[in-house]
Amino acid sequence: MTENNIPNHIAIIPDGNRRWARAKGLQPEEGHEAGAKNVENLIRFASDKGIKCLTFWGSSRDNLTKRPMKEKLALLDIYERYFKKLIEGKEIYENEVRINIFGRWEEQFPDSLKNILKDGIEKTQHFKKRILNFMLAYEGDDDMLQAVQKIIDQCGKSMKVTAEMIKENLMTKDIPAVDYLIRTGGEPHNSAGFMMWDTADSQLYFSEKNFPDFGEKEFEEALKDYARRGRRFGE
Repeated sequence: MTENNIPNHIAIIPDGNRRWARAKGLQPEEGHEAGAKNVENLIRFASDKGIKCLTFWGSSRDNLTKRPMKEKLALLDIYERYFKKLIEGKEIYENEVRINIFGRWEEQFPDSLKNILKDGIEKTQHFKKRILNFMLAYEGDDDMLQAVQKIIDQCGKSMKVTAEMIKENLMTKDIPAVDYLIRTGGEPHNSAGFMMWDTADSQLYFSEKNFPDFGEKEFEEALKDYARRGRRFGE
C-alpha cells in the first residue's frame, strides 16, 4: 500500500457485538463493551495508516428504542465512559482530529452524555488534519428525508433541486464522500440506508468477523484488498 491507494474516507458498520457475546455465553452489553474497546484500537490504527477521515456507525434510532432497557442503559453508559476518555485524552489534540457526531442523539441521550459529546465537538471544531465521525441514533433514510424537507422549506417551486443542494442539506454535508465502506458481522448488506448519498460510489468490504474480532490484522487485510482494486467510476 502507498499513500496513493489509501482511502481518504473509511466508514465502518461495526456489526456483530451481540452475536460475539452470545457465542461466548456473555450478556449483550459485554459485547458492546468489547466493541467499544476495539473502536479505540482501530482509531489509532487508522491514524497510523494516514487515513484522513474515519466514520463509525454507533447506533441506529431503532437500536436505542427497540432494544431491552437493560441493554440500552448499558450502551449509554459505554458511550459516556468511552467518549469522555476520547475527549479528555491527548491523542485527539496531538493529531488535530475534528470530532463530528451525526444523528438524532440530542433527542434520545441524557444530558450528561449530551454535554460530553458537545464538549468534544466544540473543543475540536477548529482542527483540519483529520476527521473522526460517529453516527449515533442515525439512519440514512432519516437523514435523506430531513434533507428533502429542508430543501422544500427553503426553495420555491421554480427552483431546481441539484445534487449539490441535497449534499448541502444532509447531516454529513461537511465531510467527504465515503471511499470504502466496511461492514463486519458476516452479513453483506446495508442497513437503514446508511449514508446512502455519501456511499453512492463506495467500494464495499464485508468481513465474516464479528466486530470485536475485527482487529488491526483484519483492518490491514481490508486495506490491502482496497489497494488491489481499480476505480473506474463508470468509465
